[in-house]
Amino acid sequence: MTQRIAPLLRENAILLVCDMQDKFRPTIKYFSQIVETSNKLLQACKLLGVPFVVTEQYPKGLGRTVPELDIGDTKPFEKTLFSMCTPDVISHMKTLVTDFDTIIICGIEAHACVLQTAIDLLSKGYRVYVVVDAVSSRSLTDRMYAFDHIRQAGAFLTTFESIVLQLTRDANHPNFKQIQQLI
Repeated sequence: MTQRIAPLLRENAILLVCDMQDKFRPTIKYFSQIVETSNKLLQACKLLGVPFVVTEQYPKGLGRTVPELDIGDTKPFEKTLFSMCTPDVISHMKTLVTDFDTIIICGIEAHACVLQTAIDLLSKGYRVYVVVDAVSSRSLTDRMYAFDHIRQAGAFLTTFESIVLQLTRDANHPNFKQIQQLI
């Protein structure tokens, strides 16, 4: 599947923050860096007016979203499905941006929930960007092959700085100085 080439417009984008939960802390490779980068991405999206959705995979067993991730008063969607594309999440996304066509994903785990979310969204015709420096797994092999699978399926692999600059689009953006501090 080939993605259509078009500018990334913040007005049509939503950030999905996938399962950044406390129980994963000791086992996920680069966990602290993934959380830090995801938090900077989240802050940039707030500055740029890009809405976000947070999920938690089986929080009863895996705990809640890590406190370092500044989600404010946002209530995470609980799920047992590996994909974030639960009916309630998709419905909520449509209330955030009625004509969204672009999804940006960060979180864990690359080979499970992030991969299945990307595949589900691609199959529905959305453009998907996976922020590789804000995504990881317990195994570096799983992480590497998940990225390969996601790319082959048609998603764009990108980095925090690249996606934020694409969303900002212009150094004359009124929040560029704040965005620059995050970078």
